[in-house]
Amino acid sequence: MSQQNTGQATPAANTLKLKVGGRFGAIDPNAIAKAEAALKSLSGNFAQWLQDEVVKLETARARVRADGVNAETMEQLYLRAHDLKGLGSTYEFPLITRIAASLCRLIDDKDKRLTAPMTLIDAHIDAIKASVRDSIKTDEHPVGRALILELERKVAEAGA
Repeated sequence: MSQQNTGQATPAANTLKLKVGGRFGAIDPNAIAKAEAALKSLSGNFAQWLQDEVVKLETARARVRADGVNAETMEQLYLRAHDLKGLGSTYEFPLITRIAASLCRLIDDKDKRLTAPMTLIDAHIDAIKASVRDSIKTDEHPVGRALILELERKVAEAGA
């Protein structure tokens, strides 16, 4: 017995393209240049803004020490590290982005966060502070390279 295929395929409408695809058009290179110029004009503030973020991270660590390791204190520490992960490169410190990313890996899981070794958390925070203090911006700097490689190795050993 042969079976006849009486089904018919109807392609789905591409409504996403209708909603956003043609509405915005190509990105204007002049707009990108203006945005880059605006960011460059703000670069004089980067050092202070970065220092402010480091103070927030240090405050979160102090709260962990004062109130103990619990879900709330570790969440705040994680959020501060996550902010630095996103802002380090913007503030011309890609090494801080990488160190903060390593710290985030260590304390990303809410359950494991409560048992993460504080000595390793402290090492990350101290490395971020040293990077700012000594203006070590990239992992091309020998101290920066040594710091990040050791921190990432220790995080991997910790199972994160």
